[in-house]
Amino acid sequence: MELLVGLDESAPSWAALEYALTEHPEADIVVVHVVDPSESGYGEAAHLGSETIRDRRRKRATELFERARRRGAEHDVEIGTELLTGQPAAAVVEYASERDVDRVVVGSHGRSGVSRVLLGSVAERIARRSPVPVTIVR
Repeated sequence: MELLVGLDESAPSWAALEYALTEHPEADIVVVHVVDPSESGYGEAAHLGSETIRDRRRKRATELFERARRRGAEHDVEIGTELLTGQPAAAVVEYASERDVDRVVVGSHGRSGVSRVLLGSVAERIARRSPVPVTIVR
């Protein structure tokens, strides 16, 4: 069984990873993080430049993946990682469609602020469009 776990910096996404590790320790787990190029602060882009912003996001993703692998090692589970680019829900669904993924596990909502209000609008879109079962973890 292969599980795809969507990971960002939110507590629910880390709960999703923990769920996958404890409930499916025998599964092959791939953690994905999506960098959305359309997401950015106006001032940040003007001040730092788009290439610097992309580099910072890639670095944050690398750090997330390292933390996820350490968490997996605590459970004796080797975790694969994949950095995706695009709109988060669409990128996760596309990845699940193109790979031999049996289930998607995501947190109930994203980081904070607006993305949190949109419930999990990302989680909801994934659940509605995914070609495989989706588990949403709080």
